[in-house]
Amino acid sequence: MEYGAIDLHKKESQVRILTESGEVIDQRIRTTRDRLTALFWGRPHARIVIEASTESEWVAQHLETLGHEVIVADPNYSLMYGHRSRRVKTDRRDVAALAEACRHGIYRCAHRRSSRQRVVQWHLNVRRELLDARTRLISVVRAITRSQGYRIAGGATDTFLTRLAALDLPVSVSESLVPVRSVMELLNQELAAADQRFEALVAEDPIVKRLTTCPSVGPITATAFVAALDNVHRFAGRRGAAQVTSYLGLVPREYSSGEQQQRGRVMRSAHPYVRVLLVQAAWRIRRSSDARAGALRTWAQAIARRRGQNIAIVALARRLTRILYAMWRDEIDYQPDRIRSARRDTAAAKPAA
Repeated sequence: MEYGAIDLHKKESQVRILTESGEVIDQRIRTTRDRLTALFWGRPHARIVIEASTESEWVAQHLETLGHEVIVADPNYSLMYGHRSRRVKTDRRDVAALAEACRHGIYRCAHRRSSRQRVVQWHLNVRRELLDARTRLISVVRAITRSQGYRIAGGATDTFLTRLAALDLPVSVSESLVPVRSVMELLNQELAAADQRFEALVAEDPIVKRLTTCPSVGPITATAFVAALDNVHRFAGRRGAAQVTSYLGLVPREYSSGEQQQRGRVMRSAHPYVRVLLVQAAWRIRRSSDARAGALRTWAQAIARRRGQNIAIVALARRLTRILYAMWRDEIDYQPDRIRSARRDTAAAKPAA
């Protein structure tokens, strides 16, 4: 068997192949399907390591169609880079370290998301960009109208254009806002269509449908949660729920040494949008009057009295994450009677809050 590695980049990538006879082949190629085919087609079966990145999935799939075994490796696994010097970093040094790691099996596989959830994630990304674009336009319109002494009444985002039209604006201001109105009307239409697609997805996907039985968790939050985890069984064992909260960045950074223990803000995560959605769901639970979420509100209120509102909301988002994980893992709908009492939860939450 041959061993290889590719240091992937957007335009050009560095490749190293270790043949069975001991020959070392180093090439720099353009990151295209044609160049990968020209280099790897017809070669003996090889195990190839590539780092997880934006390009890694399509490259891995293409190499697999050429008959090779591909390892998409976690770039955070430092042992994979062996004795590579940190003072001098080049693509040739990186790919040499990856090739040696491939030959000796010193790597940690990254999770490769299923094709279905990749498509779902694309839809989520597009919807988020449309939403952000509409939010930016609303900020621009508010700034322009305020500069002329006009205030747009508060209300739902979907009715913003109606509330804007109710103002008796000067002709110069109205003419300036014509392109913004046109773009916002189109964005509203596309967002409505996106929401309809996600509602249809809830009807088709039993997992997403089950997660929406949890209070304040809608189709977007449930879909994003499922797309991020992809396979609930990869978070197995007693600490499965803790692994999920850490994976989504809902645990604090820790700077501890000796007898000193310091905790900071929540950790960075590969899925910051999911974390934002879960925090928003926690705020909705905190402010709602839904009887099914009464125990969660009481629990969060107890933490807020001790630690403050912001910490309580993050703690509630973390607990909501654990609940969603358990619902998915155990294949059960939300059951309010299974939420533990506020006293027991408050005591258990003291070290983690």
